Amino acid sequence: MQPTIREADAGPPAHTASKMHPTASDVLYASGPLVAARLSEHMERRDYQGFTVHPVTPTIGAEIEGLQIGGELSESVLAELRRALHEFKVLVFRDQDIDRDGHRRFASCWGPIERHPFTSLKASSGQTDADVATLVRHTQRGAIENNWHNDVSWHERPSVGAVLRAVEVPAVGGDTLWVDTGAAYDLLPESVRQRIDGLWAEHDWRQTEEFGQRMTPDEIGRFHQAFPPVEHPIVWEIPETGRRVLFVNTIFTTRIIGLGQEESDELLTLLYRHIRRPEFQFRLRWRPDTVAIWDNRSTQHYASSDYFPQRRVMDRISIGGVRPVGIGGK
Repeated sequence: MQPTIREADAGPPAHTASKMHPTASDVLYASGPLVAARLSEHMERRDYQGFTVHPVTPTIGAEIEGLQIGGELSESVLAELRRALHEFKVLVFRDQDIDRDGHRRFASCWGPIERHPFTSLKASSGQTDADVATLVRHTQRGAIENNWHNDVSWHERPSVGAVLRAVEVPAVGGDTLWVDTGAAYDLLPESVRQRIDGLWAEHDWRQTEEFGQRMTPDEIGRFHQAFPPVEHPIVWEIPETGRRVLFVNTIFTTRIIGLGQEESDELLTLLYRHIRRPEFQFRLRWRPDTVAIWDNRSTQHYASSDYFPQRRVMDRISIGGVRPVGIGGK
């Protein structure tokens, strides 16, 4: 019998160790030793020559020391940075005195810079540079990113990654959290992995507060014509590493293709609850002159909205997207 959310709500089962096939409740409430053992199976640690790496958690997040990203970076350093990003999914650089041009140069090292898909359709995007999204949050404009999501998963080619630069940070609060969706997939019970491998889900921007709920009917019509709902595999296989990651999120994913609405909602809710486990998370406390880059394919992020009435200003540059690849290249 397939695991259900009701089973997960019941709390930890009495004799999980004796079960041949764990249920959803087993994985949602798995013990510390089981979590650590399963996560360590996918850890690979190698030395880095061009800088020092300080892991923040066992699987996601690392601070990079001994590197100024505003200057010219050699091919060997860039190769090591790419390896570090595959390994840790989020890289943090402190004390980086760079301006918007330096931000742009660093982002371009990772691939083609893309403008947000909606920018070209807006009469006034509110951005001074089309390729830099300035996220200004204050008492008159509250944050709306405080929900777990992959950026633009509703696009046919979601962003590969993004580089976020702290322009103005509050004295307290305003952290960003990321979750490792590869670790989340690894720790699913086999019965759930078999259930979702090969399934696809629909992603749509119209239900969101940031986009659909702030638009006029005419705008929704124009944008929907340009960016209709898309379907992506629930499990994305990262080409560079072969790692399988979960690719559904609460903001943009609407349903699982081929399932009834009740079963689709039940399975998505199970995955969302599992993805949010603290064991898969990394939390960044921003400081002035901090820059972070993340892999948008293998992480979700959440901007904590806990700093009002203080201001928080961030510049984000996104890296050109690719079409998600399912298991076996399908």
